[in-house]
Amino acid sequence: MSYLKFDKQLMVNLAQSLPKEMLRTNRSGAYHCTTIVDCNTRKQHGLLVIPIPEMDDENHVLLSSFDETVIQHGASFNLGLHKYQGEYFSPNGHKYIREFTCETVPQTTYRVGGVIFSKEKVFISHENRILIRYTLMDAHSDTTLQFRPFLAFRNANSLCVANGALNSHYDVVENGISCCLYPGYPTLYMQFNKPVNFVYQPNWYKGIEYVKDQERGYDYKEDLYVPGYFELPIKKGEKIIFSAGTSAVKTRSLTSLYTKEMSVRTSRTSFYNCLKNSAQQFYYKRGRENYLLAGYPWFNVNARHMFIALPGCTLAVDDIEMFHAVMNTAQKALHHKIDDGQNDSVIKGLDAPDVVLWAVWALQQFAKMVSLEECRTRYGKFIAYMVDAVMRGKINNLYLQDNGLLYTNGKDKPVSWIDATDAGGHPIIPRTGYLLEYNALWYNALLFTAEQILVSPETAVVAEKMKALAAKTAVSFKEVFLNDYGYFFDYVDANFADWSVRPNILFALSLDYTPLEKSERKKALDIVTRELLTPKGIRTLSPKSHGYAPIYVGNEAERSYAYFQGPTRPWLMGAYADAYLKLFGISGVSFLERMLIGYEEEMSNTCIGTISELFDGNPPYAGRGGISLAANVGEILRVLKLLKKYNI
Repeated sequence: MSYLKFDKQLMVNLAQSLPKEMLRTNRSGAYHCTTIVDCNTRKQHGLLVIPIPEMDDENHVLLSSFDETVIQHGASFNLGLHKYQGEYFSPNGHKYIREFTCETVPQTTYRVGGVIFSKEKVFISHENRILIRYTLMDAHSDTTLQFRPFLAFRNANSLCVANGALNSHYDVVENGISCCLYPGYPTLYMQFNKPVNFVYQPNWYKGIEYVKDQERGYDYKEDLYVPGYFELPIKKGEKIIFSAGTSAVKTRSLTSLYTKEMSVRTSRTSFYNCLKNSAQQFYYKRGRENYLLAGYPWFNVNARHMFIALPGCTLAVDDIEMFHAVMNTAQKALHHKIDDGQNDSVIKGLDAPDVVLWAVWALQQFAKMVSLEECRTRYGKFIAYMVDAVMRGKINNLYLQDNGLLYTNGKDKPVSWIDATDAGGHPIIPRTGYLLEYNALWYNALLFTAEQILVSPETAVVAEKMKALAAKTAVSFKEVFLNDYGYFFDYVDANFADWSVRPNILFALSLDYTPLEKSERKKALDIVTRELLTPKGIRTLSPKSHGYAPIYVGNEAERSYAYFQGPTRPWLMGAYADAYLKLFGISGVSFLERMLIGYEEEMSNTCIGTISELFDGNPPYAGRGGISLAANVGEILRVLKLLKKYNI
């Protein structure tokens, strides 16, 4: 039985099926994303969505959807599904769906009278090409299939409007056609593994609506261009493969190409396998360099997100080579940034002051999960280099004070992971001065480097200097952050201290090196558990704190305000689990395992097989925001790996 299976009863009920999305990627930035009934509900949805570096840093929708029609005895049954004004759906192809499964690849099974056929979709790794395999499982008479491509050729964050600038020309290629609607875009090749008849019948389908964009207060109506339709017969038992890509393909190779891709897929037969597959979807290879995308569908490569997600998305799924590949790319980018002030063209956010602190944390996880000795050999100099850069004031907007703490200015621009801004680009939560997680990470980085990395006689002097600085930092940390109620100020600037109960407390409790006594950690963790812990992650603000706004809905301004005022973040469960196990050891394992049940439920919700960007802070804890976030997937995988050590 498939782990991810949805029957006819759910599929035909659009109230249940439309909120469920699916995602496939090629590990080089391209993706396919839609709902499980193949009705696009976001402008970022599409059958073939690709980055075009020559144009910009955004993704672009080439092929929005591909509508199938079954013809028998002269009667046509259109299996497509689009939403139009007034809650009107057409052509209502979902009513023919018998079931949808997503064990190895997405598979939809249709029944139209006596016709039963399936379609399966697979992305080709590191190539802008998606394949759809159609199998006629049963039919009692001659059957013909028609296919209508809905073309967009636009930025994934924009919408298309019917226009006269479109280039309607197409070329006949092997078993298909090619076209390019606008200058600057690559040519789209649509081909089959057998001869096909293309009927040129250009038309604009106007007023297609995207309900998710409508909910979020964005423009949501689009016109899509259909150049005509493909038509070909299919026999019982026959398999037909369709290819959409930015280069021509030898159609004789499509069957073997499909089979090869299927052989390397991770079957989603368990919670772990779903997350493993999801983690690998964030892999992003561009030229010779490797990265982690922060998420889908609108995220790019972000330095902080990448370092937070990296251990879980690679090491926790035993992909050590990918960890090295991404870290090598990041290492070069950080050297350029620190030494020359040069920003990377792909990795965004390198100028955030805490990026080097998260990089050290990621390498510390490598030392713990793989090998401390290998960490010293391969990354020891890089770790010491980053810590030394902080000490020498080489990091932008990060100032080491005489008391050993780090100070940053976040009044005009967000400087931490709590980075929501208003319409003018100013921080909604202006965390500035001494930030709690900055200094927890800093203390940890100093002692990790001094005690575990700089162990040779040649580095003894530097190590002792770091230890002395850490001792000063420890004293100041308690003096500045620890308050009379047993938890920690979120940030302190001059005479102002923020009393809000936020999850940054966890970084003072969870890191391997902390200046806190066990009793202090226990008291603070109790507060986090009572006020921030939910079945879907850690709240970004306690319900008892001023400004609590747990539901992430409304227009852009309303959502921006609520973003860090209560909604939960699953990735913070990594720090929570670390803190909990450091206090309770093996006796805390069963509690944490129960907490993970909430994430396993999500494998069948929102975007199936992965974890949403955030969840509401109040029941029923609905998933919101981006459909898949690397940090969430990575940290839950790291928790699973951590718990596995205790269960051996």
